[in-house]
Amino acid sequence: MAAQRGKDILLKLADATSAFVTVAGLRTRRFSLNAETVDVTHSESAGRWRELLDGAGVRRASISGSGIFKDGASDELVRQVFFDGAIRNWKIVLPDFGEITGPFQITSLDYRGEHAAEMTFEMAMESAGALTFTAL
Repeated sequence: MAAQRGKDILLKLADATSAFVTVAGLRTRRFSLNAETVDVTHSESAGRWRELLDGAGVRRASISGSGIFKDGASDELVRQVFFDGAIRNWKIVLPDFGEITGPFQITSLDYRGEHAAEMTFEMAMESAGALTFTAL
């Protein structure tokens, strides 16, 4: 994959009609996929090397970002999802890589404002179910 502009990563939220809308102008973003391992090492493992159970363990995805909301409606939509504790469908678009779609819950939503600058936010989300990947 060739170098990509960070600004091209999109974070979209499914609205009431299940259409995905871009919710924010994120200035920094991070998307992380994780898989826990299940250690099945025993006294007869070859050379006492650790052995892992194939296909076991918990997989999860984390998303975090900071920036400014696209508009008042986007701010209101994200804020309401957070206060409801709702698990909603999100789509993360990674150019020249793919799209990851599925349920996420907002785990933190922080607002910050400086005297001579715009108000910004920071948000973190955790996956809450099976995710799908579509290559671009």
